[in-house]
Amino acid sequence: MNLYEDKAVAFETQPAPNPADIKFDEADYQYIAEVKARYPEVRAAVMRVLWLAQEKFGWLSQEAIRLVADSLGLPHAEVFGVASFYTMYWKKPVGKTHLAICTNISCMLTGGDEIFNYVKKKYGINKNEVTKDGSLSLEEAECLGSCGTAPMMQVNNREYVETLTLEKLEEYLKSKGL
Repeated sequence: MNLYEDKAVAFETQPAPNPADIKFDEADYQYIAEVKARYPEVRAAVMRVLWLAQEKFGWLSQEAIRLVADSLGLPHAEVFGVASFYTMYWKKPVGKTHLAICTNISCMLTGGDEIFNYVKKKYGINKNEVTKDGSLSLEEAECLGSCGTAPMMQVNNREYVETLTLEKLEEYLKSKGL
């Protein structure tokens, strides 16, 4: 049975709209070789190469995960296991701006739930959904490690907005044209 046809994991990832577009170029393979050379075990390179694939393709489709596995000479299931474990790897398309709003205890106690629900209502999307125009997606984060500056959100896996309030959120969204 194909790993991706198993109903138990089918929700975890989706096929790419155009699988033929999922390929690394020569510069990518050179980078992968450099990453592999840093470690005594090729498995240690999996996370960095998954990150490369996500940066290149926007998210990790079934084909992208297979490409990473093949590029590293590892079983597809092993690479899929890493990709599915970490929330920083997106297994379906996300919006141009992807908000991960923390609702763990510190953030919840300081308004994280209200902020999360505000975004849901304002944009008419639920957790792990994308607006119809593809401009925004929303994720409920378990913990983003900023308890002292809660509540907080992470934008596109790169930018952190801490001590978040509804006013600060609106200001941020407006600055992004949302």
